[in-house]
Amino acid sequence: MFKHLLAKMGLGSVDTVPAHSPVSNHGPYAEAHVNFLYDLLFCDNLELFRSENSDAREEPWLTLLAAHPPEAALRRLADGWSDESRVRALAFNRLREMGAKVAPKILLGVIVEVPLRQGLDVLAAYADGRVRYLNQTGRVSIFEGGPVIVETLARELVVTALPLVQRIGPWDGARPPAPRAGRVRMTLLVSDGLYFGEGPYEDLRLDALGGPVLGKATELLNAVVDAALNAR
Repeated sequence: MFKHLLAKMGLGSVDTVPAHSPVSNHGPYAEAHVNFLYDLLFCDNLELFRSENSDAREEPWLTLLAAHPPEAALRRLADGWSDESRVRALAFNRLREMGAKVAPKILLGVIVEVPLRQGLDVLAAYADGRVRYLNQTGRVSIFEGGPVIVETLARELVVTALPLVQRIGPWDGARPPAPRAGRVRMTLLVSDGLYFGEGPYEDLRLDALGGPVLGKATELLNAVVDAALNAR
């Protein structure tokens, strides 16, 4: 995927993140703080979010991090009290953990992982328009509230993946490590769990459902790289 952009990627200016982040579950990158950001993308480990919000005294973290959060408060978050898709995903996770029923197949984000020569490229787009890009070199770009083209394409990518959500179901088990060389993984962040689609790039590109997702992801990555270059 994305191979035609490699030259541009190496030039992009990116955001920096603290190097004292907690240890994460998976380690596809050399830097611990990038592995931490990688794991945050999937919203399947509340403890990582707890470490970043341990001093929070306001919502949504008071509810999300409570030992026994009220179901009604979690449902308000899951139903969109906060406009942040990852907050909604965490709320849905907590509801499921307590045995509460949740509406299925509400798509909140799409994460595309592509192993390349220097490492793992990861592009994460959320229904709220937020975007995270982790370059194979370990450089990170974070987009919150713009540019407009990035936010628009992020939302379009999520919409493009909706047919995949209807075709497949949630993964039963722990999230697997990053995909191996020669394969591409699409992770769908859904109200009833993580959904996965994985295979060789050419197989997914030619797939009636996977192909449009990869195509839209490439459009978004172009916009992300351009925005990073323009920010220099």
